[in-house]
Amino acid sequence: MTIKTILPAVAALMMAGCAAHQTDTTVTDYTVYVNPFIGAADNGHTFPGACRPFGMIQTSPVTGAVGWRYCSEYVYSDSIIWGFTQTHLNGTGCMDLGDILVMPATGTATRAWDAYRSPFAKDTEEATPGYYAVTLAAPDVRAELTATPHAALHRYTYNTADSASLLIDLQHGPAWSEAQYHSQVRECETEWVDSVTLTGHVRNAVWVNQDYFFVMQFDRPVSGSVSLPMAEREKGQRIVALFDMQPGDQLMMKVGMSTTSVEGARKNLETEIPAWDFEGTREAAKTDWNNHLGRIEASGTDQQKINFYTAFYHSIIQPNMIADVDGYYRNAADSVVKAEGGEFYSTFSLWDTYRAAHPFYTLITPERVDGFVNSLVAQAEVQGFIPIWGLWGKENYCMVANHGVPVIAEAYRKGFRGFDADRAFEAIKRTQTVSHPQKSNWEDYLTYGYFPTDRTPAESVSSTLESVYDDYAAADMASLLGRKDDEEIFRKRADFYKNLFDEETKFMRPRLADGSWRTPFDPSNVGHSESVGGDYTEGNAWQYTWHVQHDVPGLIELMGGEEPFLNKLDSVFTVELVTNQSDVTGLIGQYAHGNEPSHHVTYLYALAGRPERTQELVREIFDTQYRPEPDGLCGNDDCGQMSAWYMFSAMGFYPVDPVSAKYVFGAPQMPRFVLNLAGGKTFTIEARGLSEANKYVESIELNGKPYTLPYITHEDIVKGGSLVYNMTDSPAAGN
Repeated sequence: MTIKTILPAVAALMMAGCAAHQTDTTVTDYTVYVNPFIGAADNGHTFPGACRPFGMIQTSPVTGAVGWRYCSEYVYSDSIIWGFTQTHLNGTGCMDLGDILVMPATGTATRAWDAYRSPFAKDTEEATPGYYAVTLAAPDVRAELTATPHAALHRYTYNTADSASLLIDLQHGPAWSEAQYHSQVRECETEWVDSVTLTGHVRNAVWVNQDYFFVMQFDRPVSGSVSLPMAEREKGQRIVALFDMQPGDQLMMKVGMSTTSVEGARKNLETEIPAWDFEGTREAAKTDWNNHLGRIEASGTDQQKINFYTAFYHSIIQPNMIADVDGYYRNAADSVVKAEGGEFYSTFSLWDTYRAAHPFYTLITPERVDGFVNSLVAQAEVQGFIPIWGLWGKENYCMVANHGVPVIAEAYRKGFRGFDADRAFEAIKRTQTVSHPQKSNWEDYLTYGYFPTDRTPAESVSSTLESVYDDYAAADMASLLGRKDDEEIFRKRADFYKNLFDEETKFMRPRLADGSWRTPFDPSNVGHSESVGGDYTEGNAWQYTWHVQHDVPGLIELMGGEEPFLNKLDSVFTVELVTNQSDVTGLIGQYAHGNEPSHHVTYLYALAGRPERTQELVREIFDTQYRPEPDGLCGNDDCGQMSAWYMFSAMGFYPVDPVSAKYVFGAPQMPRFVLNLAGGKTFTIEARGLSEANKYVESIELNGKPYTLPYITHEDIVKGGSLVYNMTDSPAAGN
């Protein structure tokens, strides 16, 4: 469904809402503003299928599975559907999950497994939070999907009934190559328990070593089944279940999943989908989404609200609750254990999400934050360090540094106390001081005060700067806990960024162990460890020189003061970057909005005396990098980080330094927001006079009083109140 088809539905809803308002019975349906197809083109890597907020299940169509283009298994421009899988990653640049592909079919059951794929017409696709539907042309089947946190419910209407069947493909899973696609399954066991129930266990390995267990139930008996032959290296079974059906008959299928056991999957299924009630399950999903989306009441044009609420939707698809309904989950040591408080979350894309997604959770879904922290600490105590990138309770070592550290420190700074702070800090301290595989050679870091390029396989500059921020986060939490010795150690390390600043070029530059600079040096050269190597993580010196989120005054001083700092910052947006690196996109000069290290950079102007430039650039990014279309995201959504940037910036502020609990002002892009906060409190944000011309902030009022600081605190927001921006068309008026 494109924006062209969404807008009439929005208009109809608004008319209905107006009528309801006259009788004071308004119930806003925020899901009508969510377009799950946004970001589902080549770059965004989102999926359109059905899921719940923070749920384990994401049941969605598959249009491809091999290569970077198919990290989410779906590209909007494709015209063939392979089937429907039950788990997906949202917006990542790597691939995994895509578990249990099923595909309704008619005709001969013994044909080749890849002959079950079907063309489909785009105008038959429908997607809204918690529901997806499409008509498969080849078998003439209407497929509908909905979900609960741990289970999927499918409904297939067979318009013809020529040997009705269903392919169950347990070999399938997104992979980097054809060879991996056919070899990623290590074990596969299934059992027909009775005529309506198939159970199984699959172990596979793409990004992590994953175990999943499932219980699949049908609402009518299977009349027979056929096992398709496996190719060389394949261990995943492909089963075709046969059904006796008449034209117009429906087949429903439930799939419960678990990391622990078949029994765990059965409990999940029986608890969450006890009956064959597709419409009831779909409506419950819609209600769940509205209960979350309604925490922010946003005003603006329909297109603005579609962008905003779709961003909200994408941001809370993950982290995913992978503990069963009874609290058990499989941990990083492959042991089945019970989670503290019954909650264990995974899918932590921390290099991306610590920047804005996790700060967003602290405001809008605070009831989840303690569970996130406890999950990070529990995994750290098993594997020895806080997750770098946690997936299904395992570590995949993707990206650099350990940005679960600032997530924990931020939560503590903001007053969250539903976790053992001393225990959490011990996990932080071990993470930042005991070297762990692939990423953190603390001996070199402490010896040289940076990661030397000649002793570090790749990403030496980025690894240093990102680790410095984690050290700062550790120091902040140590300070709050009164651990003076630890605070002193980490405060000193938080200054290590200065060791990579080259006073001659004014760039953060790779340095050798002997203290000399690596030459030759081109600040525009993009580093990317998986392809070209280099000293930067999916970026270059133009982008990473500003990666000093915790000490902007210190960086200004290194640059020689505000004027040279601002002149250098201006060059970021005017010097052209030419690159074909897939992760360095959304370019405005050297600024790359499609990748996370750039996300705070526009806000640095506001901290250096030129807030009007921040305001101009935020508007430019809104106008050029976010559109309510499938190709409307300029880069991977990265588990909601691109979306969180949009929401914060729409409200007029952004967490440059999340651990500080401060949000730096930019300029609001929508006229009004009401944040419905914990404890029944509300925080209202109003942009008076906002228009296309009035993009500058003349003055700010907090709770009716003039406010002149360049930031607002988390505490000021969560205690409720009002924030008013007075907008103008001239930067000179107020800046």
